[in-house]
Amino acid sequence: MAKTASLHMRVDPDIKSSVETLYASFGITVSDAVNIFFRKSLMVGGLPFDVVQPRYNAETEAAMQEARDMMAGKVQAKTYTSLDAFYADLDSDEDLNNDDAFDG
Repeated sequence: MAKTASLHMRVDPDIKSSVETLYASFGITVSDAVNIFFRKSLMVGGLPFDVVQPRYNAETEAAMQEARDMMAGKVQAKTYTSLDAFYADLDSDEDLNNDDAFDG
């Protein structure tokens, strides 16, 4: 009979539920997935994936910061009374951006 050891860990309940659902779709349990992770770690001699912070271009970084500021209430988000108003504003922004691109 194979020997087993228990591993106890704390994890966010929402994450636990999500990974249980994900791994169940593969036909494995969370315990199976952890064992696969450990075995793969031993095979590669470390974490079986790169540990890096994501890098985004300046425009994406600015958009993400703007979204964070909106969620924190630091910046007032634009609102529109209709889809037509939204598209008109979007078109005017594109015109400004296109004009800037052709300045010379």
